Amino acid sequence: MSKRQPSTLSLGTDSVGSLLVRYATPAIIAMASSSLYHIIDSIFVGHGVGGAAIAGMAITMPIMNIASAFGAMVGVGAAARMSIRLGEGNLHAAEKTLGNAILLNLVIGAIITLTMFTFLDEILVLFSGGEAAPETIAYAHDFMTIIMIGNIVQHMYLGLNEQIRASGYPRKSMLIIMTAVGINLILNPLFIFKFGWGIRGSAAATVMSQFIAFLITASHFCSKSSFVRLRRSALHFDKKIVWAIISIGLAPFLVNICASMVAAFVNTALLRFGGSGSMDVVQGSNGNIGDIYVGAYGIANRVVLLLIMVIQGLNQGMQPIVGYNYGAKKYDRVRRALYTTIACGVAIASVGWVLGQTIPSTIAGMFVDGTNSKEEQLMIQAATQALRTIIIMMPLVGYQIVAAGFFQYIGHAKLAIFMSITRQLLFLLPLLWTLPRVLGAFGVWISMPIADCASIILATIFLISEVRKLKSKSLAQSLR
Repeated sequence: MSKRQPSTLSLGTDSVGSLLVRYATPAIIAMASSSLYHIIDSIFVGHGVGGAAIAGMAITMPIMNIASAFGAMVGVGAAARMSIRLGEGNLHAAEKTLGNAILLNLVIGAIITLTMFTFLDEILVLFSGGEAAPETIAYAHDFMTIIMIGNIVQHMYLGLNEQIRASGYPRKSMLIIMTAVGINLILNPLFIFKFGWGIRGSAAATVMSQFIAFLITASHFCSKSSFVRLRRSALHFDKKIVWAIISIGLAPFLVNICASMVAAFVNTALLRFGGSGSMDVVQGSNGNIGDIYVGAYGIANRVVLLLIMVIQGLNQGMQPIVGYNYGAKKYDRVRRALYTTIACGVAIASVGWVLGQTIPSTIAGMFVDGTNSKEEQLMIQAATQALRTIIIMMPLVGYQIVAAGFFQYIGHAKLAIFMSITRQLLFLLPLLWTLPRVLGAFGVWISMPIADCASIILATIFLISEVRKLKSKSLAQSLR
């Protein structure tokens, strides 16, 4: 046992800056690599199938977010609880957390898969508002049919990978995700271009790569060299552990659910009002103008998602540091980790802002070949406008993401939930309901930075209060 302890004990003794580099670097690479699934899929589908297929994938985005919401709830909740228990020196409780997380992923994944297969057609119509072209819906159906076959595997793989990182193996977590992305990168062109499977081939590549990654991930926790191991005695539901996992994981769960609602609202608004605003780069109310804007949103959203995932990777690097030291009552180190992570988050987001403002058309052109058709040229123009507008507040969004994650990692589940959903429900959805009716597609794009601004202000208010509490706790300890 003693040979395996230093990997977690260092969280309470090593320099916070060096720990953040050690944990965040592989987490950033892992999260960016995970986001590349969507980008790789879109690029190969865009060039191998066409712009209409990208629009179909955009329709599936909110549905996939719902499925991943449950996986994030279990994975992040279990990882946060595991870090706190390891900080307390309770390895047995950490292993029971692992066992309960596995059972939860199996049950929830099976329920989602059965539901999706039973009502897939109705779900696609619902999330497109009944406005999408038949060709777009057909592509969405083909893609989701294959993706849902591997839904349980995806839940298990991503959830267990979170716990590999939380238990002191951030580099291994990174390498497993990079392996999955590498396999996906090989299989995507093979299935789409060589075998001619079209959009189904892209989905099959994703499922197969995640299955291989799951096998590697599962073998880690079965190994005797693992600090936290999967034990048969831990494979039974414990009400207290299940509730702790769900309560902590509710924040990312609700973020994903809200993101699904937002994506559905966005798709519907673009299909109904795209091209009707004076500031829209593509004009017209007939034909497939709405589908062009949905495809443009799919492109811009995947680029923004990559940037957000990089910042979330930084957050994941902060999570074991904050969780361990909070559990060990080392509040000065908790604050140092928070400040350092915020500075890095703002820096990363600022780099993304510069790229998005200077070369948006080049980025959009990676996804579709504008020389193939007039529709794809228009899609690139629309995606360029969308990207530039959506990321207006991005540097400070990096700060807001870190702040929301911080409350989650110290176990303040209710506050983390509130902060996570206000941006989507309280601020963004009302804007998406009103502005597109007046401004068309541009109303959709500008709604997002306005909502970002409001959520940043709210995060600042709560974070100042929490930092003061941490300072008081540190002072009280020093006077003992």
